[in-house]
Amino acid sequence: MDSSDADSGGREAPTSDPTDRDAACFEAGIKFGALYHQFAGTPVSPESAPSLETAMEDAIENQPFCERVTVDILTEKLAAEMTGGYTELTGRFVEVEIVVDHEGVEVVTRMEMEDGYPLMRIDSVSEP
Repeated sequence: MDSSDADSGGREAPTSDPTDRDAACFEAGIKFGALYHQFAGTPVSPESAPSLETAMEDAIENQPFCERVTVDILTEKLAAEMTGGYTELTGRFVEVEIVVDHEGVEVVTRMEMEDGYPLMRIDSVSEP
């Protein structure tokens, strides 16, 4: 092992700089991490759901490269689990689409329940 191996923890150095596509996908992931972890646990009811949807959309759209955020809180599912007039927001009550544009690369991402887990995934990547 030479000194470069020790400095990198045994990992090989990257063979190329990240592409615009890589950066756009990374930005989309950052948006989802912020959205989910910022709002999970928020007290919500069917009556407050529309204002929370708007707050979530507006907050994430403030971030760089974010073109559009659509949040749909599933109020029927929410109402079924309420106690004391509200419940806590979790991934099982939310469907989200986030669109990021970084250097002309558009990434469309989505979060929805899959096999009991709020799965976040890339739907499409469009390059110029």
